[in-house]
Amino acid sequence: MKKNYFIKPPNRKRRKTDLPWQHPKPRTEDPEALKRVHEIMNSPSYRMAVEDQDFLLCEDTLPVRLQLDFIKPELILRQHGIERTIVVFGSTRIVERKTALKKLQEAQKALEKDPSSQKLLKEVRKAERILEKSKYYDIAREFGQLVGKAGKGKDDNRVAIMTGGGPGIMEAANRGAFDVGAKTIGLNITLPHEQFPNPYITPELCFQFYYFAIRKMHFLKRACGLVICPGGYGTFDELFETLTLIQTRKIAPVPVIFIGKEFWSKLVNFDMFEEEGVIDPEDRDLFWFAESAQEAWEGMQAWHEANKTPLF
Repeated sequence: MKKNYFIKPPNRKRRKTDLPWQHPKPRTEDPEALKRVHEIMNSPSYRMAVEDQDFLLCEDTLPVRLQLDFIKPELILRQHGIERTIVVFGSTRIVERKTALKKLQEAQKALEKDPSSQKLLKEVRKAERILEKSKYYDIAREFGQLVGKAGKGKDDNRVAIMTGGGPGIMEAANRGAFDVGAKTIGLNITLPHEQFPNPYITPELCFQFYYFAIRKMHFLKRACGLVICPGGYGTFDELFETLTLIQTRKIAPVPVIFIGKEFWSKLVNFDMFEEEGVIDPEDRDLFWFAESAQEAWEGMQAWHEANKTPLF
């Protein structure tokens, strides 16, 4: 039988013989050569683009940064099989009851030392209201549990709770999913001051964004429902942007559920929007109110059944 001959494949990384550019020009040829080579290699222009922070953060590379801010979370969410998300918005200041009670007691003690202080009296009133609203922390946590227990079990990642990754209501929703062993997502944002993600987010599904716009895209890209608990500027920002996108059909309609009708009706005069003619009557049907986690979850499922887009 004829013997087969072949050339052994070369080492993928190393050569037996160095190439000419693997060594600098010898000093014997030019005593100043090595010094000049070091100057060249230490120049900012010589840095690889991905390692050059000054270049990456300059104004001209903004489009590239926007793309990177979007694509990293996108790829990771795909890898984990996250198909749809239920987004929970709400105040960072609404904490669990025991924490709210402690803060109220501290405010009351401070007022006792200076009973005439209007500022301290105001702090007590605020602490009392936060304590009253601590029930929304419980509702958000229970809602996270309901979503986390749905589907085919804790390993079913098709639908997952998503929040802004911070404390308060966001923590509560992530915590609820964490309680039942489900994966849960947090979208943090870089800010001028130090911040921490809440401890109940699945580590590999906690992201940090530089741009609010890209973060908002991820809030809605997979959203199949939004639950809006009482909140402030940030909650309003995300809420009304979402309602506008649904109103204009820029995105497909999704159920939007306000938790706590008394709070929202006092804060926003929805009737006035319609009466003044700045929205149409049908725009009032883009959302509804619920008072409990179970009511919100059942309503969201019913909406999808009617829309022929069941959640699972």
